[in-house]
Amino acid sequence: MKSGHHSSSGMRHRPATQLRSWVVAALLGCWATTTAWAQTWQPSKSVEFIVPAGTGGGADQMARFVQGLITKHKLMAQPMVVLNKSGGAGAEGFLDAKNARPDGHKIIITLSNLFTTPLATGVPFNWKELTPVQMLALDEFVLWVNAESPYKSVADYVKAVKAGEDGKFKMGGTGSKQEDQIITVALEKAMGKKMTYIPFKGGGDVAVQLVGKHIDTTVNNPIEAASHWKAGTLRALCVFDHDPMPYPEKITSTQSWKDVPTCRSQGLDVEYLMLRGIFMPPKSTPAQVAFYQDLFAKVRALPEWKEFLEAGAFKDLSLSGTAYVDWLNKAEAEHVRLMTEAGFLAKK
Repeated sequence: MKSGHHSSSGMRHRPATQLRSWVVAALLGCWATTTAWAQTWQPSKSVEFIVPAGTGGGADQMARFVQGLITKHKLMAQPMVVLNKSGGAGAEGFLDAKNARPDGHKIIITLSNLFTTPLATGVPFNWKELTPVQMLALDEFVLWVNAESPYKSVADYVKAVKAGEDGKFKMGGTGSKQEDQIITVALEKAMGKKMTYIPFKGGGDVAVQLVGKHIDTTVNNPIEAASHWKAGTLRALCVFDHDPMPYPEKITSTQSWKDVPTCRSQGLDVEYLMLRGIFMPPKSTPAQVAFYQDLFAKVRALPEWKEFLEAGAFKDLSLSGTAYVDWLNKAEAEHVRLMTEAGFLAKK
């Protein structure tokens, strides 16, 4: 998903010092308000952390890592329990959150199925029915092949796909009419050739299928395939982002995440990023939201979190409040466009 560049034209002619003082005052005010709210409410029982996806995938790994940090550093008095509710392409988890009492004891981590599942299935749910809390990061997508395949570059891969029959190449992905299949359709359009898309329950399963050569390629998130890349069983061809990933530490003997070129730079004009964000049930109170914003601020300040972002090659972007809602509105509009172009919208 392309991220836009926005100009603050309304402030263009303000003196820089005046503008800086306004920004600092506004940030301090928001921080003070959030801190005050956070001190007025605390969970009184265990908190359910819902993952609307299967085990082993990127959302599951992030939720369990966050839960582990909160427990290890005693950031919350009450326990946090991760629950996978992946039925109906994540609809099970979203409807659970939508119908939950707003008592502050349930949160949900989201991925692109926040947008794709309602659009593809017609399930009665929209993200606006939940209470947005915090964007934790954005997740990248990488074009992967088996390390023993003859495709050493994007050019090799594209040449082979174009030379084959429609449907010859098997693309594995998480679920149907979700982010992996959206990227697959975009690749098909870019290459002018159809592939056979094979859905699996979670990203961990998808990566294992590629290691076993049951499929030809995947667009796994980095965190889902990193261990296999490090072990030398998978090869990363390109990343579906406007810019290369910023992490320079070598993962394999020869490559870091930063060494993986962008797909666009290799002639495949496809870009897509995925939300890793937190929501709460409808009508959650400002005090409850502030508690979790404060909690996740503490998590994000930990060195282990920085290491996790680097290991999974996440884009380090955190938004809350109106900035988060603005991003969500734009992302939803982009998914409507992509899903319409792919022919994935539910029939009414």
